Amino acid sequence: MRGIVASGTVVLVILGIGNHLWWLAAVALLYLYAKQGRGSPGTPPPAGAGTPPTPESYRAYRDRRDRLAKWERRYRRERPFETRRQEREKSR
Repeated sequence: MRGIVASGTVVLVILGIGNHLWWLAAVALLYLYAKQGRGSPGTPPPAGAGTPPTPESYRAYRDRRDRLAKWERRYRRERPFETRRQEREKSR
């Protein structure tokens, strides 16, 4: 992202030699990058190891686990040759 913004700014500055509106566009691009690009919030920190999970998060985990198991069963049913090949490679 930083490289794209830098190269875009250089292009706008080069275009700005003949037209000052391109200079303003370069400044606006840098302003938007500084305002939104770098300051995006990160992921929240994980809960402590000693605290039990809340019921909502466990329910979501269980739903995801069940959905993944359903998709894996469907994959195995629809692609038996690929499943056998993967099992052979894993056993080697």
